[in-house]
Amino acid sequence: MVDIEVPEVDYTEYTNRQLAAVPLAVLAVALLVIAAWYVMTGTPVKLGMTFTGGTEIRVTTGDSLATVRDTFSGLPYDSITPVGTGDAYLLETQETDTAAYQQVAEAAGYDVPLVQTVSPTLGASAQQQALFGVGLAFVGMSVLVFVLFRSFIPSIAIVISAFSDIMIPVAIMNVFGIELSLGTVAALLMLIGYSVDSDILLNNHILRRRGGFYESAYRAMRTGVTMTLTSIVAMIIMTVVSTVLAIPLLPEIGLILFIGLTADLMNTYLMNMSLLRYYKFEGVNR
Repeated sequence: MVDIEVPEVDYTEYTNRQLAAVPLAVLAVALLVIAAWYVMTGTPVKLGMTFTGGTEIRVTTGDSLATVRDTFSGLPYDSITPVGTGDAYLLETQETDTAAYQQVAEAAGYDVPLVQTVSPTLGASAQQQALFGVGLAFVGMSVLVFVLFRSFIPSIAIVISAFSDIMIPVAIMNVFGIELSLGTVAALLMLIGYSVDSDILLNNHILRRRGGFYESAYRAMRTGVTMTLTSIVAMIIMTVVSTVLAIPLLPEIGLILFIGLTADLMNTYLMNMSLLRYYKFEGVNR
């Protein structure tokens, strides 16, 4: 593992309210963004073709991106993006009848190696399954945490942190126009795992290891912060490389994980820390 020097923060200089204020404020803004998006569109996040239905058409040509867009300008499409470092482009549209698109491509001399269509009915079914999967994972995580610690405040601290780690990236997805797809759903599921891992590490050190509160907290931080920062660096590298090479989906996954992991640092070592300190020193655990 990379050797990262983790500074010891003097938590005694801050009250519990001060520690929790920043992560709660960020969570509140994220929830407002999601709520506003829901009011405007009817969904909490922009849905990709996998969940709405539509068609993906891949064409290969030596023409520029601008020329390809002009070629299909007479037909409705959501986006046309380059794929890889070669001469391939991916057209996405809500239409399921691809005959007109293939005719235009053939007339322009484009090769069409791939046409993939998802019906609206299948998309709606996939949407329900994805939401059920994320919900089930979150509920399962919550039950496991309560079984492990059997105390309300330490357990709810982990649940709130994991909830915030998901809501903040979802809000950023809306801001940057990133669609919810099977890949981004997988990234959100990974964030649940990352969040629980760092929070359980902190809770376990403080509640079950020997030593004072701050000594145990710093010991957990040396391990937890190092792991999270290493993962953040890996996500940054993946995002940059996949963007340069125009690899589909990976830039979005990398950005979501980068934002979620950064939020996890804030939520774990500010909000979770404040709740654990309250639990230990305010007598509610007695």
